[in-house]
Amino acid sequence: MAENSYNCDVRQGFNFEKDAQAWVGHIVGLKIGTQQLSADMAVTDPTSANMGTTVKVVGVVSNIFWNGGYADPIQFNCRVSTTNKNSIATLVHQSLSNTEVDLKFNIYEYDPQQKAYFKCFHTNDADIKGLIMKSGGDLQVSVDMDENMDVVSPKNFSFTLGVMPQPSAQSVQVAVSTSAKFAKAWGVAVG
Repeated sequence: MAENSYNCDVRQGFNFEKDAQAWVGHIVGLKIGTQQLSADMAVTDPTSANMGTTVKVVGVVSNIFWNGGYADPIQFNCRVSTTNKNSIATLVHQSLSNTEVDLKFNIYEYDPQQKAYFKCFHTNDADIKGLIMKSGGDLQVSVDMDENMDVVSPKNFSFTLGVMPQPSAQSVQVAVSTSAKFAKAWGVAVG
């Protein structure tokens, strides 16, 4: 399987500059168990940067990785607000009896031929359903208590999550240019 790995520019994600052409990523929606995280950061939508359109996001992605297989996890690291850091820390320090995850994300790449950003890895504005990944018996979810200093405003904190697909057929969208787009299966239907 072809893997999808994107190291996004956090500075560009928070302080978008039209003349910079780095990968940018947003966690648009995220629910862990019964806890809906807040889309409380307004950042520039790279596809409409000339119009100055903003989008509310849960987090600005620093990296996201998927090995490409139906049952492979999607793992990401992003930056979240103080409010979301506190919500995640509360979840992490309590017993997570409900590990269900609803996730919506957009990763953007710049197409130098079309001179435009496009969504290169995304959930097509729909939630994908997963479960928090386990590794060696430990849930793969963490949040830093110390704020990051590479972007000082707004105050932000690193958050890491691994998400395994729930047992149902779903898909994620992949594109390699503004015109070359396709869907890839994520999750296997059971029953």
